Amino acid sequence: MCPTTLSYSSNSCINARNEIFSYQKCRRKLLIRAEVLTVSPKKKEKSIDELLSVQGIAYTHRRIREVVWKQTHVVNDLLCCRNPSFDPVFLDEAYELCRKICAEYAKTFYLGTKLMTEERQKAIWAIYVWCRRTDELVDGPNADYMNNSVLDRWEERLEDIFKNKPYDMLDAALTDTICKFPLDIKPFKDMIDGMRMDTRKSRYANFQELYMYCYCVAGTVGLMSVPIMGIAPECPVSAQTVYNAALHLGIGNQLTNILRDVGEDALRGRVYLPQDELAQYGIRDEDVFARNVTDQWRGFMKEQIRRARFYFNLAEEGASHLNKASRWPVWSSLILYRKILDAIEENDYDNLTKRAYVGRAKKLATLPVSYARALSLPSLAIQ
Repeated sequence: MCPTTLSYSSNSCINARNEIFSYQKCRRKLLIRAEVLTVSPKKKEKSIDELLSVQGIAYTHRRIREVVWKQTHVVNDLLCCRNPSFDPVFLDEAYELCRKICAEYAKTFYLGTKLMTEERQKAIWAIYVWCRRTDELVDGPNADYMNNSVLDRWEERLEDIFKNKPYDMLDAALTDTICKFPLDIKPFKDMIDGMRMDTRKSRYANFQELYMYCYCVAGTVGLMSVPIMGIAPECPVSAQTVYNAALHLGIGNQLTNILRDVGEDALRGRVYLPQDELAQYGIRDEDVFARNVTDQWRGFMKEQIRRARFYFNLAEEGASHLNKASRWPVWSSLILYRKILDAIEENDYDNLTKRAYVGRAKKLATLPVSYARALSLPSLAIQ
């Protein structure tokens, strides 16, 4: 599976049982649109705790709230020891290299960053590059040589980046970014833990387990990105609400990646789908490996797509509360990933022998739409 971007150590793991908030514990004031679960607009809106209870979805945990608090209340000097003394020319070259990598491998997202201020552009490129390099440890050309020792060394290198001791030019760009924006190390470490999970785990018993994987390899990107993109000064909701939305976008994106790549992952002996839900439809791993697209498979996929869209709907309002200049790449991602889900449906839910594909023309067509959404005011105030 190519993550968007964790086996858990005893210090950094998040116990899955502590992750899953019951209906009673998941009280939230947040209200979302009734149509999130295709409820008639005439019906009363359901609260977030009701919707999460219906979906059986693991929700934000205490550690994420700690990250939000640190990144919104702690001054930069406490997150990064001191400003690094890099030669300006060297730093410009480092960010230019980050820009080129982002432009090459994430074209639509890169175009979406063009409205951001120069400082925010550079920072988001640096984060993208670090996430990509982390992902390539387990999915890149040297993945066959991957082991926990390599990931341990990568985590030590991350700690050095946060201590103003970068190893190379690309690390230096991230060190500079960390000293300009209030970034906590926790989401970065969680992403590395996600790579550890990929090296030892190829099945997920239920959605709660899969959720944790999605959080680590993609939800963390949302937590990293909010301080860079910024929250609109006039935002009527709490920072936690905006962070939750960013987290939900990452979860939705990774669920979509999983659904798009089911066939490719099966060739590698991996099934990134909830085993208990497969069993409910009478589907075994052998059926996935045999690429049998049956009515049972179509029914199962409809529910998986419904869940991914649920997360995108949760993410939508947060996108409208980011700094206005930073909304375009987020809306581009929302619209593009929804189109991947549409493509799976257009393929009659055959994601075992076909890869859902959004062509270049369709991708470019999303840019003006996402641009318009980025400039629009939030259509719903979340309280």
